[in-house]
Amino acid sequence: MNATDRTPADLLRSALAADPARPLVTFYDDATGERVELSVATFANWVAKTANLLQGELSAEPGDRLALLLPAHWQTAVWLLACSSVGVVADVGGDPAAADLVVTGPDTLEAARACSGERIALALRPLGGRFPQTPAGFTDYAVEVPGQGDRFAPYAVVDPEEPALVVAGAEYTGAEVVERARSGAPSLGLTGPGSRILSGLAYDTWEGLSAGLYAPLSTGASVVLCRHLERLGEEGLAKRVESERVTAVR
Repeated sequence: MNATDRTPADLLRSALAADPARPLVTFYDDATGERVELSVATFANWVAKTANLLQGELSAEPGDRLALLLPAHWQTAVWLLACSSVGVVADVGGDPAAADLVVTGPDTLEAARACSGERIALALRPLGGRFPQTPAGFTDYAVEVPGQGDRFAPYAVVDPEEPALVVAGAEYTGAEVVERARSGAPSLGLTGPGSRILSGLAYDTWEGLSAGLYAPLSTGASVVLCRHLERLGEEGLAKRVESERVTAVR
């Protein structure tokens, strides 16, 4: 990645310029058997579409706060980078009542109704599938995002010194996210391109977000992000580490 990258969105742009075809996020859900692999280019396309939805259809602006009520999931990673692209503060597990808009999974719909702004729901079904019926009072992400543009340009330049992320009660600027991700990568076993980390950590702590997204992105590495990993067992985990060519496990 480039030394001039100051926000997570900058990191993604650099990754796209360096090697768009390499894997970036491989996602497993061991409750459903789902496996999805996204190259840098595919991931960046999802981010661009989501950022266009956020900025255009949902009228989000830099400094707005988005309560992100989603588990560790590839679509959560997309939303985190879309927020960075627009300049919206991603408040992971934040209070919907205090947010300008909310993004929720199927298990937190009732809590999300406390948000007085835009409400977006994700079914978290395999292949990004939609709800059989859109929940009342919500926009179905899977219905709206496919029609969004494949390229994104922010209406305003994102300031890396402004708040970008809130997790576990701590607030970080975009520049702090990048710096913390880079400085913490070696302790996660990420030494640069070719490194591949398997993470079963939740996204509700900095450690989970760093291992499951930001540190791999900041070093040119990749992540195997696993939900419900406890169902796999030791033998299954060993087989996955081997088959996915994992170099570090969290």
